[in-house]
Amino acid sequence: MSTKGSPAAEHEETSDERKVHVNHIFARPVAPAGPRRGAGLGEVRLDGGFWGALQETNADATLAHCQDWMERLGWIASFDRVADGTTAGAARPGWQFSDSEIYKLLEALAWEHGRTGDPEVNATFEKLGSRVVAAQDEDGYLNTCYGHPGRPPRYSDLSSGHELYNTGHLLQAAVARLRSTGRAPAEALTDPFVAAAVRAADHVCREFGAGAREQICGHPEIELGLAELGRALGEPRYTEQARLFVERRGHGTLAPIALLAPSYFQDDVPVRDAGVWRGHAVRALYLAAAAADVAVDTGDAELLAAIERQWTRTVERRTYLTGGMGSRHQDEGFGDDWELPADRAYCETCAGIASVMVSWRLLLATGDVRYADLVERTAYNVVATSPRADGRAFFYANPLQQRVAGGEVLPDEVNPRAEGGVRAPWFDVSCCPTNVARTLASWQAYTAFTDDDAVTLAQYAPGTFRLTLHDGATLGLHVTTRYPHHGHVHVEVTEAPARPVTLRLRVPSWAGGATLTAPRAAGAGQGDPQAVAPGWAEVRRTFAPGDVVALDLPTTPRYTWPDPRVDALRGTVAVERGPLVLCLEAPTAGSTGTGTAPLDPAGVRIDTTTPPIASGDGAVIRAQVDAPPAHPAGTPPFTSGPPAPSSSRTRELTLIPYHRWAEHGPATMRVFVPARGT
Repeated sequence: MSTKGSPAAEHEETSDERKVHVNHIFARPVAPAGPRRGAGLGEVRLDGGFWGALQETNADATLAHCQDWMERLGWIASFDRVADGTTAGAARPGWQFSDSEIYKLLEALAWEHGRTGDPEVNATFEKLGSRVVAAQDEDGYLNTCYGHPGRPPRYSDLSSGHELYNTGHLLQAAVARLRSTGRAPAEALTDPFVAAAVRAADHVCREFGAGAREQICGHPEIELGLAELGRALGEPRYTEQARLFVERRGHGTLAPIALLAPSYFQDDVPVRDAGVWRGHAVRALYLAAAAADVAVDTGDAELLAAIERQWTRTVERRTYLTGGMGSRHQDEGFGDDWELPADRAYCETCAGIASVMVSWRLLLATGDVRYADLVERTAYNVVATSPRADGRAFFYANPLQQRVAGGEVLPDEVNPRAEGGVRAPWFDVSCCPTNVARTLASWQAYTAFTDDDAVTLAQYAPGTFRLTLHDGATLGLHVTTRYPHHGHVHVEVTEAPARPVTLRLRVPSWAGGATLTAPRAAGAGQGDPQAVAPGWAEVRRTFAPGDVVALDLPTTPRYTWPDPRVDALRGTVAVERGPLVLCLEAPTAGSTGTGTAPLDPAGVRIDTTTPPIASGDGAVIRAQVDAPPAHPAGTPPFTSGPPAPSSSRTRELTLIPYHRWAEHGPATMRVFVPARGT
């Protein structure tokens, strides 16, 4: 699946190709009814850099990797068996939610085609999509695990069957297809895949609408799919059905699953009454994203305020330094307030992606910069951490400390669900690889948004921007930056209307001491650098091509201390550099300083009287390295009286960006390191 540039760059476009290229501006993962509009895929083209490189790896390796594994395991063939009527005598491979992985791959392919116009990607989508469409029942029902000979009846296990969850991902894939091809809503049914999704949505509305089944799915997602499809097609019935599902949750209607409380499903408290996210993290975040969509599209200020309230408390008390969410392994869920153990952090990759989805929606709904800050933190330190450099192995969970190096993975077999320490090519539950694929394929849509006559750069990446303002005018920008490894962001205006407009740049919350340089009055050259506080930095004027706005963000390494109420982290400190969380990894640390054998990060104590020093894209710290004292065999790991003596020496150790840890194989690692004297 090569995506080496757009066809427009390789030959003269035909009139049809030009139409598709122009219509790419409609390829928006989220296009709310409010005044702020996220950038379309065709309005932003990345030019290398951190995210551009990840996108290319995603296109060149990850998409085919995911499809190959799902073909090999027979997940895609399940659709063929339904279409052929041969389900009765065949065991169905995969979990009951494996259909959703094919849908997420289709969504990724759709966004990738929208990003590049690559005809090979489009052909792959159409071939795979046709196999899905062929399995649809006449009434719109589409599922390979239920409702066919040899399978359980439809909707016979709403708590754990994931039927509506699967359908939600089908609808999101259709939205991506609709927007990436630039078709207007009136033309939607001319695309077979979109038409199938519409039939599936109509089926759900008939089966679960007002006066029908007053039930919900154990895993929220149908709400998101319906809200997005309703928005894309201008169909209020789908928005209303999404609203019904949101309002039904929290009343204890789902059948219990052993050892899991109703909070696991977010079925314990109505959405608008909850004060914090709890239970299964991905479920909670998908539900919150859908509720935000419903609130915006129906004008429900109370519901939107509830999601903002939940975001605030969850970020304050239940979110890791990396932006990861979920501290309990047994239910992949949130812990209590301040329950954030580094070594038991679950921080599922899918939860990080869902967190980005929620924060982006709240950013567009409110314009509050703190949501963009969390998108950045989570994107660099969870989303970017999951895929291996070659795009063919992934973290499922993302702990902040690895006490024992993870075991070797099975390169050609399905691996158990990894709880950290190793990236695996495929898992028994492989929700994360396809989720990463669809997120990276559309990542540039998170970089910018418009608001009346203002353009806001919310995330920084090198590339070209041609953003359409409310009156149809265009503000063109060329961004040059080596962010996040360097804090200079150079924004040159390439096209501008002959009237004042606002260019807004985000100054991250960590960036004290930032400066902004903007043009003086027309024809008077550049002004002097001006200090700007964290938040939004605005420049309003009648821009001319060639005008430059430059933002300089300090990327000096800094210490970050945990709240003392986080018991598991008391007495420790972390190091960050710009938006990157750094970590101490045994192989890296052992390769510097005295050149001795790799050390155990558990025996390191940072000397915080000495500031960390920049080194490459990481930092060098001065630390005391302890050799563990002798411990009598067969005795408990506790000693009465004074502590046992240990030998120690001072060394300089290198920390690396957390997103790169374990790239060279299993390793021990920690983000929060004990600090001397604390």
